[in-house]
Amino acid sequence: MAEQADASDDGDLVDEPGKVHVPDDVQEAIRTLIRWAGDDPEREGLRDTPKRVARAWREYARGYGEDPAHHLRRTFEEVGGYDEIVLLKDIPFQSHCEHHLAPIIGKAAIAYLPGDKVVGISKLARVLHGFARRLQVQERLTAQVADCIWDNLQPQGVAVVIEASHACMTARGVKTPGVMMTTSRMMGVFRDDERSRREVLALMGY
Repeated sequence: MAEQADASDDGDLVDEPGKVHVPDDVQEAIRTLIRWAGDDPEREGLRDTPKRVARAWREYARGYGEDPAHHLRRTFEEVGGYDEIVLLKDIPFQSHCEHHLAPIIGKAAIAYLPGDKVVGISKLARVLHGFARRLQVQERLTAQVADCIWDNLQPQGVAVVIEASHACMTARGVKTPGVMMTTSRMMGVFRDDERSRREVLALMGY
């Protein structure tokens, strides 16, 4: 997606230079939802909401416009003989549930045991965000992150653990706040060797 919106700016009332153009049919779809919810999309406080919502969703879903694997293409082989676990944990992320379009807010721990190459640690977070900025279920998000690292770095092992709160459960339905969902995916030695699995989980804090 070539352009990204600044949806936090209350000044985005008109199509200004550099702003993402919002097609009329998208705006009308949001007006229809507002009417269906019981309000008047033409009242002052809601008049510009369709553009704001559309631009916000363009930002929320910008992961569709990128290939997370791209972040893993630049690797390093000279690591001074380092051959232990590489771990990045407590990575915050936001996504949206594909069933209710409700926020998913959580954190992830991503680890891998290098083969013959490593990647800059910020790239692990970029892979997570690339997949999270799509409509998701947590189980698939966990698998996508792990599979992407496994396929592109060819490490000896990959471990991904994600904890998140789902607004589709906390703000509607059973309305149970404070509940966290945990998912994990272990590959390579972290799946096959119990000792390695215990080691990486301990480093992650589990």
